[in-house]
Amino acid sequence: MATVDLKSLHELAAAALRGAGANPDMADSTAHALVYADSQGLASHGVSRVPSYAAHVRNGRALGNAVPRIARERGGAVLVDAGAGLAFPACALAVRETATRARSHGVAFAGVTNSHHFGVAAYHLDGLARQGLVGLALGNSPAAMPAWGGKRALFGTNPIAAAFPRRDGDPLVIDLSLSEVARGKLMVAAREGREIPPGWALDAQGNPTTDPKAGLAGSMLPMGGVKGAMLALIVELLACALTGAHFGFEADSFFTEAGNQARIGQAFLAIDPDALAGRDVYLERVETLIAAMLVDSDVRLPGARRAALQRRAGEEGVEIPDALLAQLRDLAGQA
Repeated sequence: MATVDLKSLHELAAAALRGAGANPDMADSTAHALVYADSQGLASHGVSRVPSYAAHVRNGRALGNAVPRIARERGGAVLVDAGAGLAFPACALAVRETATRARSHGVAFAGVTNSHHFGVAAYHLDGLARQGLVGLALGNSPAAMPAWGGKRALFGTNPIAAAFPRRDGDPLVIDLSLSEVARGKLMVAAREGREIPPGWALDAQGNPTTDPKAGLAGSMLPMGGVKGAMLALIVELLACALTGAHFGFEADSFFTEAGNQARIGQAFLAIDPDALAGRDVYLERVETLIAAMLVDSDVRLPGARRAALQRRAGEEGVEIPDALLAQLRDLAGQA
């Protein structure tokens, strides 16, 4: 493992993406999001994604010359077209629009269409919370879970995130995907030759399985059973039916270099507390709830661990596997 400071890691990731054909803004915004994930201890969504993103750009699964644009707008609603590029420039535009429109209308909703993997969902809400706005983010992804009672993968794992600003201190940040466990846990179990617990996955025939390889060839089960499946359906409808994006079953896996342009969807909601009970009331209510939560000594505020890791990473850098670092340098033409 090598320790790399965040600025150097950002520059390396951006150079690797530019080398694959991503335009400068796409490369920079993508690198920023991936380094953010690494700084918060979320390596699965960090610069480890650069090789696959670069391959998608080279293979035309994501268009490196895409520039996001506002396709439609009315009042507090706006649709951003990512142009089949990497998701981050389009998501940044959508979030900026929600912030501006929420200030005028009290609430704003931005949909993103023709998009790609958008990384850590909560990443996109950090700026909203720092501006004192409540933010929600959701997005769909290539099919990984069945509809409730079904046998074939139909919905993505469809992350949902929310960020709530506080008077002082880091925002409350909730970020979760809707499968019972992350697909990566099946990958680890398959590598190590271990069984997985019942309730994690189905095989390709739709039967429950404890074989991680069979689960990887089949589908993940939603958390909370039917409730998780219904939440995944809600995300598909909000992120895709409203935006015209591809549903999960229409997008090829992100884990392969070849495939179609995913053209999936994301959605962002921003709420200005001043439009409702008022900022002071909102902040008082949040702190009252937090105080009640922390009466129990084992309660940990959502987002607190990630924020602490990010502060430490800003001072100390992050650890990157040697093989990944060599791969990034090769992609950046620095080998």
